[in-house]
Amino acid sequence: MTTLYLIRHCEAMGNAKRLFQGWTDCDISETGKTQLRFLAERFEGIQLDYVYASPLIRAYKTAKSVADPKGLSVETIEGLKELNAGIFDGKPFADCFGNNPDLAEIWDNHPQDFHPEGGESMRHAYERGNKAVEQMITAHKGQVIAAATHGGMIRCLMCELLYHDITRLKDTPWSENTAVSKIEFDEQLRPTVVFYNDASHVPEEFLPKRNRLSSFIGRKPE
Repeated sequence: MTTLYLIRHCEAMGNAKRLFQGWTDCDISETGKTQLRFLAERFEGIQLDYVYASPLIRAYKTAKSVADPKGLSVETIEGLKELNAGIFDGKPFADCFGNNPDLAEIWDNHPQDFHPEGGESMRHAYERGNKAVEQMITAHKGQVIAAATHGGMIRCLMCELLYHDITRLKDTPWSENTAVSKIEFDEQLRPTVVFYNDASHVPEEFLPKRNRLSSFIGRKPE
């Protein structure tokens, strides 16, 4: 059995400011630092053999929070980066979608077809992310791996694991900051999702609620 723990990064400044972070390398927030303490506690009793991360700092610091206490290093892998948002990268969500109603409709209802100008198509991100997972589990058969990555990327990965169909991306829930998903692979590397988007280690007051629909992005939580 090969086990993979997928971890969404902790809250970054781009999350707090409601930015389309994409490849913008925002550092983590004070709330994010608190989330990482709870994440590290969660992993105290979990054996890990190897830890991967997206090279973006918010994911790398998340990976280090579980790797450092175990004396493990973190290997970065480009395939785990978030969607390259092109002209949207680092911009407020409200501005991105408010000025692009056609793309807002695609984001909400046909996310597999999302492709911002100057950036990456969702289909390409989906493909590279799933290739990265295949690479990791093939290299570590019979071991336990953790990988810290991003909300959009985890959505792509879980869509493939659950449905094997990118057109089901809309049906695939987002993960909260530092939420953990556990997947087990048999000898033929066939996956079983044990649990998905479990953030029970973080007290509710440290998990800001944010709607991901374009019509709500940018608003403060009610």
